[in-house]
Amino acid sequence: MLDIKYLRENLKEAGERLKKRGKGIDLSPFSSLDEKRRGLIKEADGLKERRNAVSEEIGKLKKEKKDAGGLLGGMQEISQRIKSLDKEAQQCEDELKRFLLEIPNLPHPGVPDGKDENDNPAVRVVGEKPSFSFSPKGHVEIGEALGIIDFGRAGKIAGARFALMKGEGALLERALINFMLDLHTREHNYKEVWTPFMATAECFVGTGQLPKFEEDLFKIEGWDHYLVPTAEVPVTNIHREETLDEASLPVCYTAYTPCFRKEAGSYGKDVKGLIRQHQFDKVELVKFTAPERSYDELEKLTNDAEEVLKRLGLHYRVMLLCTGDLGFSSAKTYDIEVWLPGQDRYREISSCSNFEDFQARRADIKYRPGHGGKLKFVHTMNGSGLAVGRTVVAILENYQQQDGSVIIPPALRPYMGGLEKIERKG
Repeated sequence: MLDIKYLRENLKEAGERLKKRGKGIDLSPFSSLDEKRRGLIKEADGLKERRNAVSEEIGKLKKEKKDAGGLLGGMQEISQRIKSLDKEAQQCEDELKRFLLEIPNLPHPGVPDGKDENDNPAVRVVGEKPSFSFSPKGHVEIGEALGIIDFGRAGKIAGARFALMKGEGALLERALINFMLDLHTREHNYKEVWTPFMATAECFVGTGQLPKFEEDLFKIEGWDHYLVPTAEVPVTNIHREETLDEASLPVCYTAYTPCFRKEAGSYGKDVKGLIRQHQFDKVELVKFTAPERSYDELEKLTNDAEEVLKRLGLHYRVMLLCTGDLGFSSAKTYDIEVWLPGQDRYREISSCSNFEDFQARRADIKYRPGHGGKLKFVHTMNGSGLAVGRTVVAILENYQQQDGSVIIPPALRPYMGGLEKIERKG
């Protein structure tokens, strides 16, 4: 949520920054609602002062055994008017909050202008594309030929956009989860947490998925809960309505969760394969930082996610998202895109974002400065470290051999019982 004081004092500037997102966002309702609310509060406060003064006068009259009937009659009218004003002010405040919950975050000044993903500049390219003496296959063909992925039976169980991992395919999925968690906890200083895989609507409001993106979520019938689309939701809400000490910042968490998304806006896109599933595994990185350190911490978080790909020997590039491609809650985002030779293209495998105080205002997460003084909102950020299914895709396609087998990257072999290669059985 945007800072009301900032909007009040810089509405035109905010409008110009939001305009760069390429969406028609009308901020004019903010001014009318805010002015109306402030006017109601001012009138109510004036009447409350008057009521307090009259109460004192009534007290004096009663103490002196004098008649206070005339003043008491006027007090009833004042009290009724105050009650009416307070109710109207609350309604106005609720309406203002609903309006602000639909407004996206302001892009950081360093984010390049652009309309969509085609305008995202590359920040760096790491490694080299693998070369093959044969025409590389896609992961669907590789996985099904090896008998480690079964989309047909997954469809029988749950329908389209689900996968059944079998044998060494299931082992590869599990090995990647453990490898990523060990790397982030042992070398990158994140604390591992194991969270619920569903959360209340209030948690989704805090991170920005609700109310705007409800159509993409799986709601639990009869409950005020949704299945998590990413561990960002439960992990960020660990500190909802809490105040942290500045000395404890940054607070860094990593978590594995299955993720559930309807993919409502992706009809016809990536229907086959592991790229766009209703259920997929992900290891997430989340940080709570002081504002002045948040952009340094974003760089570190992005590097931590990149390190997974480096250890696996996978070629990738880092893209800086332009204003038109930013997510709703993000002020600045890096997308890490891994090279997939079977598709002859890069695909996003991690998105690392700084939300500044946007989520913290919605979830009421503050910190206490070490020198004392007024409480401040933390800055939050997160990134995939990494999306597990897409990492499986990258390994199958980059490490495929002409005979149909797939070499296991050395970093993963200890997590796969020393297995060096997945081969076709029989």
